[in-house]
Amino acid sequence: MRDDETRAGAYAEAPSPRPAPKMVEAFDHAAGSLARHVPGGATGFRGVLLHIHVAPAASYEMEELAEAECVAGRGIVGDRYHVGTGTYSPKPDTREVTLIEQEALDALSRNDPPLQRGPIALAPGDHRRNLTVRGVPLNHLVGRRFRVGEVILRGGRLNFPCKYLEELLGLPVYLPLYNRSGLNCGIERGGVIRPGDGIELLNDVPA
Repeated sequence: MRDDETRAGAYAEAPSPRPAPKMVEAFDHAAGSLARHVPGGATGFRGVLLHIHVAPAASYEMEELAEAECVAGRGIVGDRYHVGTGTYSPKPDTREVTLIEQEALDALSRNDPPLQRGPIALAPGDHRRNLTVRGVPLNHLVGRRFRVGEVILRGGRLNFPCKYLEELLGLPVYLPLYNRSGLNCGIERGGVIRPGDGIELLNDVPA
């Protein structure tokens, strides 16, 4: 699970780059390979990219970008999983790009559902996903192709929170984020993305 690395030592020297990580192609992942052959799910949505974040290594703070280059088979240039310095880089998985819904963060901020004692304010950089989006039903996109600006992504598996994020933030976010912690994707077609880019569902893989 790539989700929530420590921010301790955020200002230490960056480690030497590791070999390029071995990624699992999104539609070869167990979840993605099954879901792509199952009809149904949300269609016709039109979402928007709100924020882009990367971290150069596992222990570094997430940095917000005004634009980002996405590379097929690798990830976002400048991110730890693109260069192989993420906590879970040694473990092959689908994690070229990760997304989370702004709606999930909004729900935490109003304690909806009431799974903790009160509202939780979680900033876009705190959740450690790369892209924060609005109007995109991420849980419906496992096994689906969708466009973010000029980039085409493939949904590989749902992202899951881990208990360490609670320790890191000192906030009870594990249960409130369960089943809405985001989506791990592969990059089918690379390019440059920017906040404000539109997001829409695409047809299945061309023959």
